[in-house]
Amino acid sequence: MSGIKADRFLEPARELGFHIWTGVPCSYLKPLINYVIDAEGLTYISSANEGDAVATASGAALAGLRAVVMMQNSGLGNAISPLSSLNWVFRLPVLLLVTLRGDPGVPDEPQHELMGKVTGALLDTLDIAWQWFPQRESDIPAALESATTHMDSTGLPFALLMRKGTIAEYALRSAPDPVAHAEPSCVRAAQPEADQPSRQAVLEQVVSQTSASDSIVIGSTGYNGRELYAIEDRPNHLYMVGSMGCAASFGLGLSLARPDLHMVVCDGDGGLLMRMGNLATIGAYGGVRFKHLLLDNGTHESTGGQATVSRHVDFTAVAHGCGYPHVEQYSGTGAIGRFLARLRGPGFMHIHTRAGVPPDLPRPSHRPASVKQRLMRQFGFDCAWRDLGA
Repeated sequence: MSGIKADRFLEPARELGFHIWTGVPCSYLKPLINYVIDAEGLTYISSANEGDAVATASGAALAGLRAVVMMQNSGLGNAISPLSSLNWVFRLPVLLLVTLRGDPGVPDEPQHELMGKVTGALLDTLDIAWQWFPQRESDIPAALESATTHMDSTGLPFALLMRKGTIAEYALRSAPDPVAHAEPSCVRAAQPEADQPSRQAVLEQVVSQTSASDSIVIGSTGYNGRELYAIEDRPNHLYMVGSMGCAASFGLGLSLARPDLHMVVCDGDGGLLMRMGNLATIGAYGGVRFKHLLLDNGTHESTGGQATVSRHVDFTAVAHGCGYPHVEQYSGTGAIGRFLARLRGPGFMHIHTRAGVPPDLPRPSHRPASVKQRLMRQFGFDCAWRDLGA
């Protein structure tokens, strides 16, 4: 079997609005990825791991766009956290193209054997509807209709499971690398321990320096999101739940879908350490209005204050090395306002903060899907899944 030509699947998908494609390559997916990279009007985002790819696609879905995540089935392990605690709770649908490595009866590498046996059951356990990727060109419209109908009616992901040889070869014609930013700058200033602000003080500055009409502020899982909510609960705020480490990749997808809006991600050291590879993805693809604030108190504070290894990491050097055009260390009152106003990005600011939590800190009273709906209404993101789950 020669396989279906890549354009026979991708062009009908394009007509249905699937313009954002992200993922981690698999040899089975090579023709599709190459065609997307070559095709004008389609965007391919090369993610560091499959969980970040899911979060990035989900950010685009929050902006009302259809998005696709491509991965081999081994990558489902990396993607379980956002699929179960981001997509499911916020009701954000993405199309998953998952290759079946370790297909029983098909010779493959030993590391794929177990996952090949359990992939379908794993998707079922995650409450992800799925069917086989079409083997014939004539079956493509029905497969895409099944996927979009399910996604639009439930707000949940849908998976097409692909066997070896399904897609015919397609050679890449474009330059394989994403466009790099200009030579990055790194501004470092000593931040004496005595001058470390509280997390609350930093978030208060973020709120005072952002407008609900043209900016989106994401608070990462844990106390960043909870303190952001306690300071002021605004319709442009989104409070992450679960999906630890995915705040920045989620913000990346949303900002790529709406580059006219200011995107401010308030991250924590534990989360950033968990998915540090995404810094390279943001450095390559992030826009000028993407601002990444790292609030680093050196602990997993919401789980009892266990130390992270952040004291051993030079985060500004890492972000600089990953291609962020502007990187700086917090340097006192006024620094955050100047940083957010700078139209050179993506930008990264490392802020050492004091440990400590305000007394009687509340949790957001809104369900995550209601927060999604409110933000989508705020910026006119209209789609079939906007009101689902709220």
